[in-house]
Amino acid sequence: MRAEAQQYIDRIDAALDLLRRFLDWDRALRRLDELNARVEDPTLWDDAKKAQEVMRERTRLDSAIGATRAIDSEKKDTAELIEMAEAEGDEEMIAEGVAGLKALAERADEDKVKALLAGEADGNDTYLEIHAGAGGTESQDWAEMLQRMYQRWAERRGYKVELVDYHGGEQAGIKSATLLIKGENAYGYAKTESGVHRLVRISPYDSSARRHTSFSSVWVYPVIDDNIDIEINESDLKIDTYRASGAGGQHINTTDSAVRITHVPTGIIVACQNQRSQHKNKAEAMNMLKARMYEAELQKREAAASAEHSAKSDIGWGHQIRSYVLQPYQMVKDLRTGVVSSSPDDVLDGALDPYMAAALSQKVTGEKVDVEDVD
Repeated sequence: MRAEAQQYIDRIDAALDLLRRFLDWDRALRRLDELNARVEDPTLWDDAKKAQEVMRERTRLDSAIGATRAIDSEKKDTAELIEMAEAEGDEEMIAEGVAGLKALAERADEDKVKALLAGEADGNDTYLEIHAGAGGTESQDWAEMLQRMYQRWAERRGYKVELVDYHGGEQAGIKSATLLIKGENAYGYAKTESGVHRLVRISPYDSSARRHTSFSSVWVYPVIDDNIDIEINESDLKIDTYRASGAGGQHINTTDSAVRITHVPTGIIVACQNQRSQHKNKAEAMNMLKARMYEAELQKREAAASAEHSAKSDIGWGHQIRSYVLQPYQMVKDLRTGVVSSSPDDVLDGALDPYMAAALSQKVTGEKVDVEDVD
């Protein structure tokens, strides 16, 4: 087997292995048999809600198992075709086979990521907060670069983005911003970005052109829907209003329409100022608060996420998940997964999918992938 073809086969096998591990393959096969039997039971629909849950689980398992089997079968057929072509010296058929394996490897990677987005809120829209760390203008400029990066990532995926809250820096950049990203699996993908992001560059604000290190944090939490019930006591809330502000003078009101809500027992603070009506801003802020409280509950359930939660309280050394180095060399490295890009400009322009896919995979394997270059 030619090296290029074997490379694609290895990539397909790795994706399929991860899918099987994630599904707990033998258990998934038994569970699908059980669900198929239940679907045949005419009494299932006596409880419509329960029946819908069964059908959703069956559809998800059947789709994942079917896709895994189909890719494995197609891989074997294509590999046999290439071996036959090599024996006959048919270069055209070999090239077609290798191209087929390449396309199959890409499909396997896509199916792998889709299967990993199985959390109860993964399919939901998401809020994404960015906060500048210590360092004044440097960190505030970096925070604004991150805001643009996530907006570009969302646009690449066809998602809609709204700027829900915004606090500009004194000279440049932002102190903080909250984005509302709307689209299928927006939270499932973006949740891997929570943590501290570190930038190393020659500062455009330093007259001596010295190299600076800046930190900003990102915090991601899902928009909750009607299927998730979060109870909040009004007596636990501290509600403040203030005058809205915006980048470059945009959305500036002459009334105190912006709303900040503090949930006193937990210390969670949310704010909204993108609507001109104080009533609408309060309603959106309440939605954000419910989302934050739900996300906090998810953190309790998932021990692996506890490190992310503690990282938010200290934006600096030792807590970063990713480093973006622009000088003296160019590299973006994820410190959790080992994924590296030598094109920071592409990453800062929203090319984040390889990092997100690797972080999702790591939740299953617990291993670094050590990909030297994702470009």
